[in-house]
Amino acid sequence: MAKAKKEEDKSIVETVVEKVADVAETVVEKVADTATAVVDAVTPDSDKEEKATAKAGKRSAKAIEAAEEKAAKEERKAANVEAEAAEGPKQRSNPTRPRIERQGKNFRSAAEKVEKDKTYTLSEAIALAITTSPIKFDATVEVHVNLNVDPRHADQNIRDNLVLPAGTGKSVRVAVFADDAVEGADLSGVEAILKDLEKGAINFDILIATPANMAKLGKFARVLGPRGLMPNPKSGTVTTDVAKAVSEAKAGRVEYRVDSTGIVHIGAGKVSFGTDKIEQNLRAIFASLKSNKPASVKSSYVKAIHLATTMGPSIKVGVNEL
Repeated sequence: MAKAKKEEDKSIVETVVEKVADVAETVVEKVADTATAVVDAVTPDSDKEEKATAKAGKRSAKAIEAAEEKAAKEERKAANVEAEAAEGPKQRSNPTRPRIERQGKNFRSAAEKVEKDKTYTLSEAIALAITTSPIKFDATVEVHVNLNVDPRHADQNIRDNLVLPAGTGKSVRVAVFADDAVEGADLSGVEAILKDLEKGAINFDILIATPANMAKLGKFARVLGPRGLMPNPKSGTVTTDVAKAVSEAKAGRVEYRVDSTGIVHIGAGKVSFGTDKIEQNLRAIFASLKSNKPASVKSSYVKAIHLATTMGPSIKVGVNEL
């Protein structure tokens, strides 16, 4: 009996202690909340913001601001992607400027003097080409003739040379690959030229050779060929009459050959020649082209003729001039 009563009293004491502890905890929480409310009431807003953020790291004001900006940027990007997907792909046009607008100021000024849709006579085109040369040095007057030929056929691969009546206006260095010296040549002699070629020195613009000495130039074909300096019978640079070839080269002999598109490009003299001398040269060029017309070409031989100076605008010439 006594033992049971003792245990009952002990249980009552424990229960009272637990209730007192709960009451004490509740009182402490209420006191803490009241203290926090009082502190917040008397603390300025700026101090509250400073306490909410750290001085450095991910919780700093700068880091938080950067994170917010990044999140806003991602949202805008996602919204744009959704809008583009809804609208469909956009056709973005980036038109290329006309060629005339991409040229220099001097060229545009000169090109304004040329009527695009007009076909000029030869004398009109020459006079206009001289006045529209946009550069300060003595430019070359060039003629470009588009022929109705197919260079893949041997008989239509137009190639010839001629001496311009008024010359080319260029001073050329002529070398003669022959045993004897030739009057008028800037360089002559087999041994002397071979010695220079072995050193890689090319001191001439035109090389004339005799047929007997051509075999000695064979090993230099890869050097001379790409530069257009390899002597060739079709261009008149392989001949037994070396003296005549030298005089013609000095007088203004030009060689022409149709390119892969069927166009012949020839320099017809300098701007300083004036209208008359340039026209003489052009007439000689046209006569040479006409004499080389292939028999297999039954339709019109000339498609178009254009005249221009170095870096100058193109001028259309009537095809009936050839």
